[in-house]
Amino acid sequence: MIKTILLMACVSASLAIVAYAQNSSTSTVPPSAGVGATSMESTGTITEYTPDSSLVLDTGSGEPVHFVFGRNVSYVGADGQTVQAPGLRKNLRVRVHYLVVGGDKVIDKVTQTE
Repeated sequence: MIKTILLMACVSASLAIVAYAQNSSTSTVPPSAGVGATSMESTGTITEYTPDSSLVLDTGSGEPVHFVFGRNVSYVGADGQTVQAPGLRKNLRVRVHYLVVGGDKVIDKVTQTE
């Protein structure tokens, strides 16, 4: 009887995990990002920028959104081509792809939209 109850509890827990994972709307995260990382995108205007360190976006939500740069960030120009020198600056409109790792939003790709 106890074995049956334990088996049912394990099966229920497994189904709950699978069901939660199927309802997620996030993209695949590379293993190097760590356990619990979530992949997302945000578009806005740069209000603060520190090269190779961090940036702050005004997304129109009323609250500034703070990001930090990851180790390997790719930069894409408005024409869709990869650029070597990012040319980021205040008041530039960009879309950032980032991973939520712990409490940090870690950028791995910046695309200029203008």
